[in-house]
Amino acid sequence: MQRSPAAHLKIKTLKQVNSKLKMKKLIVAAVMAFGMLSASAQTKIGYIDTDELIGSMPEVSKIDTELKEYQASLIQQGQDKAKDADDKAAQFVKDSIKMTPSMKEIKRGEIVALYQEVQNWNQIAQDKYNQKAQEKIAPIKAKAFEAINAVAKEKGYSYVIDASTSVLLVKPAGDDLMPFVKAKLGIKETPAKPLTPGKTN
Repeated sequence: MQRSPAAHLKIKTLKQVNSKLKMKKLIVAAVMAFGMLSASAQTKIGYIDTDELIGSMPEVSKIDTELKEYQASLIQQGQDKAKDADDKAAQFVKDSIKMTPSMKEIKRGEIVALYQEVQNWNQIAQDKYNQKAQEKIAPIKAKAFEAINAVAKEKGYSYVIDASTSVLLVKPAGDDLMPFVKAKLGIKETPAKPLTPGKTN
């Protein structure tokens, strides 16, 4: 029996997982805002890139580290399962000559089941990682949206568009709320590097 490719197990990272998650509620809110513009000229619309905001939160670095460790443990489990299957298959070859036909059939079935588990581990591990990632990121997302709502209320914005998920190509002008929300979360803005005197493009 050949060894399963569990040693080459690959698990998508938190960034890849999050890239598939779209915040549809904010898009719906944006569309509703556009529909109501004609009814109220005083409607204030802001926008913010939630992916950038969440990525700038200090908690994310800790989560990334924890998820990398969890990812490594899942890969190690897959490799351990593959080794266990290989060891039992090798032992079966040695001991099979002493076994009765019915015992051989039982042992052969057990080994086949082990290899099937190894082959299925990649998907199982990915599902486990996705679940863990969502559990870790959920409180951070909640904190980010709480800050966005607070800033919108303080600044008098009726609608806030998520710039990371909106696919609208034409939209009315809005205000970038990123500096205000970062300030609300205590995140310091990184100052832009000054241009070197005398250099031109």
